[in-house]
Amino acid sequence: MDYEQVVPYIPNLRRYARALAGDRHAADDLVQDTLERAVRKFHLWRPGNLRAWLFSIMHNVFVNQLKARKISPSAEVDENFAGATTPGWVAEVRDLERGLARLPAEQREVVLLVSLEDMSYGEVSLALGVPIGTVMSRLSRGREKLRRHMEGEPARPNLKVVP
Repeated sequence: MDYEQVVPYIPNLRRYARALAGDRHAADDLVQDTLERAVRKFHLWRPGNLRAWLFSIMHNVFVNQLKARKISPSAEVDENFAGATTPGWVAEVRDLERGLARLPAEQREVVLLVSLEDMSYGEVSLALGVPIGTVMSRLSRGREKLRRHMEGEPARPNLKVVP
């Protein structure tokens, strides 16, 4: 494995891990576990989109950790987060993190990968192992739920149409 190929993606992995884990230390552990697995499993990688492959590994490691611990992710704002200059800004970031934490995991992952990591629908599809249509659907639903949360609208119940 040419480790130099992976190095440029580490900041992206750390940012995504922080958004998933909600805690700097847990995020660092998640990145470490992801990189360790990538090194062990590099023989399985086929030349192509290394970024999507690394995010796929992180997704799987994170899901496995949640299952093993039987916990749900929680978001916490670091008061010393770069750029936190006003109380209003910190409150808005906390509100955003609460909104993200309330999204179903499938929607939160897609929203974070597209919005935070600027991945294409195709890259997200590869990383999560789902069809592009599923990515688009999860993104649309996740953004709508997040928008309603940020605007203070009550959550709408999931209504099922019965024929």
